[in-house]
Amino acid sequence: MNIAIIGLGLMGGSFALSLKKQNYINSILGYDHNLEHQKQALELGLVDRIITFDDVKKCDVIILAIPVNGVIAVLKELTDIANATTVIDLGSTKEKIVACVPQEIRHNFVAAHPMTGTENFGPSAAVEGLYDDKVVVLCDLEDSGELQASIAKKIFKSLNMRKHFMKAKEHDRHAAFISHMPHAISYSLACTVMAQENRDNILALAAGGFRSMSRLAKSSPYMWEDIFKQNKENLLEAIGLFQTELSQLKTSIENDDWEKVHKEMEDGNKLQEIFS
Repeated sequence: MNIAIIGLGLMGGSFALSLKKQNYINSILGYDHNLEHQKQALELGLVDRIITFDDVKKCDVIILAIPVNGVIAVLKELTDIANATTVIDLGSTKEKIVACVPQEIRHNFVAAHPMTGTENFGPSAAVEGLYDDKVVVLCDLEDSGELQASIAKKIFKSLNMRKHFMKAKEHDRHAAFISHMPHAISYSLACTVMAQENRDNILALAAGGFRSMSRLAKSSPYMWEDIFKQNKENLLEAIGLFQTELSQLKTSIENDDWEKVHKEMEDGNKLQEIFS
């Protein structure tokens, strides 16, 4: 099959690198509105060639690896694709995207969220193996065509991904806590420190803990602004609950209630038991 990837940054570029090893792929074609990204993607060998948007529509599979608002806009331009074409988006929000899919191509569409990524962006951030052994969430798959669902499963299986299935609404609430809120906190942490500390002190004193917590603040503001907009209500709920937890910890410290502080930290330790 011929696969077109719209968006040749971290997610799209890494997807292309992983697909190159698959023997069922004839060619990997790229499309990006950023001319510099097109040039870099070719130089890095991410795609076989750059094509026009009209040529994208002729491909067997179209991967949408662009910001979530861009996914909605592009879907409106794909209403004339062939009945057998498969369109897969890799966006970090799902409910609004699914609701905005034009009805005439709903069977063509598969809503997917690979739970992977790095804080880097652009074609140069693409890495082989980014998707290996990671989770991909497939949402509302019962509304996708049988052929399209089968093709999406085949692609993600070939990338050695672990498939989970849920409703788009459910996905977005979980993602707000697990992914979107941590990004919001990281941005705020970075801004707080930069407002109080000069560059020399940050470089001299910032150790592994701060670097780990602030790493996500390097992520693309364009992409994450769209994600925050689309998942606003769930994100606000998550931030509010986090603020409550942080306020309780602050109060315990103010009151020298070190027993409560210790208990809070012990409860936090339990999260790592889930991962072990």
